[in-house]
Amino acid sequence: MRRAGSLTLAVASVVVSSSISTAAWAAEPKVVVTIKPLHALVTQVMSGVGAPELLVKGATSPHSYTLKPSEARSLNNADLFFRMSETVESFTTKVARSLPKSVAVVTLQDAPGMKLLALRTGATFEPHSHGKDKAHGHSHGHAKPQKGEAIDGHAWLDPDNAKAMVDRIQQALAARYPEHVLEFKANAEALARKLDALAAELEADFRPIADKPYIVFHDAFQYLERRFGLNVVGSISINPDIPPSAKRLSELRRKIQSLGAVCVFAEPAFDRRLVDNLIEGTSARTGTLDAEGGSLDPGPDLYFTLMRKLAGALKGCLDPAT
Repeated sequence: MRRAGSLTLAVASVVVSSSISTAAWAAEPKVVVTIKPLHALVTQVMSGVGAPELLVKGATSPHSYTLKPSEARSLNNADLFFRMSETVESFTTKVARSLPKSVAVVTLQDAPGMKLLALRTGATFEPHSHGKDKAHGHSHGHAKPQKGEAIDGHAWLDPDNAKAMVDRIQQALAARYPEHVLEFKANAEALARKLDALAAELEADFRPIADKPYIVFHDAFQYLERRFGLNVVGSISINPDIPPSAKRLSELRRKIQSLGAVCVFAEPAFDRRLVDNLIEGTSARTGTLDAEGGSLDPGPDLYFTLMRKLAGALKGCLDPAT
């Protein structure tokens, strides 16, 4: 009788232990995200279920990032790997091909409903109409990528694209962790409402400065410009890792003078002396724009902080009186 009772307790112990292990495994999704803006969106969709790991930390550029051995191990053990594209995070091209089949790679640029724009290569940009698309407030002009054209990868800077990405994030998480489908869906719906409110807030912020011409360090802000009808007239560099030519700088200096560009914006990770040289002898002011939130602490609210800081930087330089 004593043996039977001991056996029953042992079996019960195994069952309880197994249940705890299963619950612990289910409660700890293994999700890795490349850059801070995407990490913020994934974090909000996963709220209450788990926390994703961020790869590109600090002010490091994803364009030239090198994966650490510990990060490579995390990626190989992950269930889901979220990235923007092979263009933005070029280090992921080889990495994604070498991952085990158990790791699902989700490229958010490919999410249904994304409004993608062609990469611009000229030093200066053609003037565009500030008439608004009735549905979204987009400025008119050629932007949609034609066949064979490269895509501008900074698509998260349009809140409409962020909503499309949130929907794709929710679907990918629900497919991998179906036991949490209701949490993911509720979180995604709440986040979509917050993104709508953010877009309305930014439209009001940008309205007074929409026509003021400015130049950026590299053309990373086209989605913000077109979504809110801003008047960027050129970029110092096509590729932030390659110094611009003297011819390009001369062309931009003429543009500053002919159009009366109000501001030339630098970026935190790149040499500010280029900007100082460009505005020498002009009345243009300088500011700083950061498309990826390099100076911000990662977390669920980073995307909203990033977009508001961009609005504040643009307003502060283009119209200091506001």
